[in-house]
Amino acid sequence: MSKRHSSASEMAKIDEQDILKRIQDPQSKRRAFEEIVNVYSRQLYWKIHYVVQNHDDTDDVLQNTFIKAWRGLDNFKGDSAIFTWLYRIAYNESITFLKQRKQMTSIDDEDFVEQANFVADEYFDGDNTQELLMQAVSTLPAKQKQVFCMKYFEDKKYEEISDLVGTSVGALKASYHIAVEKITNFIKSKE
Repeated sequence: MSKRHSSASEMAKIDEQDILKRIQDPQSKRRAFEEIVNVYSRQLYWKIHYVVQNHDDTDDVLQNTFIKAWRGLDNFKGDSAIFTWLYRIAYNESITFLKQRKQMTSIDDEDFVEQANFVADEYFDGDNTQELLMQAVSTLPAKQKQVFCMKYFEDKKYEEISDLVGTSVGALKASYHIAVEKITNFIKSKE
């Protein structure tokens, strides 16, 4: 697995102003939204996957994200970039999913289930080191997990992460530092 699944240069671009106009027109709204889905599905998939760590669950959360986005489309005024808006919905849906799963799973089984889901995922092709890293990541609280994944795997700047998740840069740096410490301790405990 490469360090990044997609970089800024690989991100598909759409004309935000054109899409906003077309979203407001009932005759072109559905087609404009289909373009949004086509352009951003892959990027959102990986953002969600970092949090939920299972292909089937990721697909479900992605579908819920686009359903919420479709329902909220009339309220989107372009105050942020389309991807930023979608990402916030995806992140919130991911957290909601994890909270619901946590309620259905006993606390003792929770870490095991997350780790087993990740390793059993048909898209996981890692070696032992990567598996150990992902097991460590799966033990992090959702917010730390998301910050760590965006910083480590996607090499995003704290300012970019701040825009996406709506958290201060200082808080993100603290979350990342704590996540790194937890991951390091987890890996050391397995050696």
